[in-house]
Amino acid sequence: MIYREYGKTGKKISVVGFGGMRFDLPNETDASAELLLHAFNKGINYFDTAPFYFKGKSEKIFGRAIPELRKAGGDFYISTKSMAKDVDSLRMDLEKSLERLGIDKVDVYHVWCVLSPDDYSRRKAAGIIDEFWKIKEEGLTDHISISTHMSGVEIENLLGTEVFEGITAGYSAINFPFRESGINAAARRDMGVVIMNPLGGGSIVNNPDEFSFIKMRPRQSMVEAALHFLLSNTGITSALVGFGNKDHIDEAVAAVDSFIPYTEAETERLKEKIQEDFQNMCTTCGYCNVCPEDIKVWAFMESYNHLMLKSQYKASDRIHWHWNVSPGELDRCISCGKCEEACTQHLPILERFEKLRKNLNTK
Repeated sequence: MIYREYGKTGKKISVVGFGGMRFDLPNETDASAELLLHAFNKGINYFDTAPFYFKGKSEKIFGRAIPELRKAGGDFYISTKSMAKDVDSLRMDLEKSLERLGIDKVDVYHVWCVLSPDDYSRRKAAGIIDEFWKIKEEGLTDHISISTHMSGVEIENLLGTEVFEGITAGYSAINFPFRESGINAAARRDMGVVIMNPLGGGSIVNNPDEFSFIKMRPRQSMVEAALHFLLSNTGITSALVGFGNKDHIDEAVAAVDSFIPYTEAETERLKEKIQEDFQNMCTTCGYCNVCPEDIKVWAFMESYNHLMLKSQYKASDRIHWHWNVSPGELDRCISCGKCEEACTQHLPILERFEKLRKNLNTK
């Protein structure tokens, strides 16, 4: 296993982390808890969960595993989150998380699911950000991080004025143009940089024909290629892989064992190829953010990618759980075409809106 510094915290975490929202058997607490111990024995020491993963069952699974991790010996780190919009709710979230996890403090506590600069501003005005730092002062967490779905430019702008010790953001060969500037800005500030959805929500591994070009080495698997692409960026601390079973863990660890960094030339060639081959797929660059009805166009277009690719996500799940938007937003569309005019890829956005409506209405 390879370990990298989590920003300036003095903690070294595994370059592959355990994402706690993909358990195959979330109702079988003991069996699922065994996966954390298996991962730990393979060298993984960063474990990430959240209150809403499987309606709190993920944190309970972690809580069952933590005593066994302690018995095994060695350092490990637990991350969880809160998307509370007021101070009282934040305190309730923390209390419940600590209870489910069976611990006195969280190693990394996240301001969770920040969707936009306005969203962040509202939370800050409500005292949420100050309260997170009070939680650290009280010794209930070691480090404060932010988990966000904002664009790279928005992340970069935020980090120009706000201080966090780490960031967790979606980033992969599929959407790197959307967040690259933000990821790099965090690395320049010596923050811990944790990647979520490193396999593109399953799209990369489930569509090997479409994405085979990300492989740069003989006999690379798709998991290896996706992770090697990310780990070649030394500013990235860890890639969170959602593990459902032991095979998933073994495959990700094997990818670390076989890691040979892509050269700068290979990385640039890969980026050019990705951009070239994504002419018909949304790269979530964010230029469509011009809707007069405030529809989150990019969220629906990225979700449409999963409809096209038949990934492990249903488009409806992607819209609801990843982007946290209502399908009803589509009903506000007045077909003005401004989003299509702004789209640098010239995608048929309005046509895809209609296809999404039909798909969502069948769910």
